[in-house]
Amino acid sequence: MYAIVEVQGKQYRAEKGAVLRVDRMDGEAGTPVAIDSVLLVSGDTIKIGAPYVQGAQVKATIKAQEKGDKIIVFKYKPKKDYRRTQGHRQRYTLLTVEDIVGA
Repeated sequence: MYAIVEVQGKQYRAEKGAVLRVDRMDGEAGTPVAIDSVLLVSGDTIKIGAPYVQGAQVKATIKAQEKGDKIIVFKYKPKKDYRRTQGHRQRYTLLTVEDIVGA
């Protein structure tokens, strides 16, 4: 059984016991999170929401807060002495899916 959930505008496939890497959410490790924006639930039958499935919920727990790999943004224009370097590290939250309710 799995569910398609929407977290902060992005869609993820959630299965019981799976670890989801989503954009940073507030909360510390061990905090329970309930995700109500469930787009699809697959169990004995498939339920598709319009846009969300009524009464469906994914219960998860925050596992950790982490940063992604560093990416380098480099802008360059030839023959114009223009160079700009900027680094970025995206922050992520790891969610452990505990249960899918409403399947």
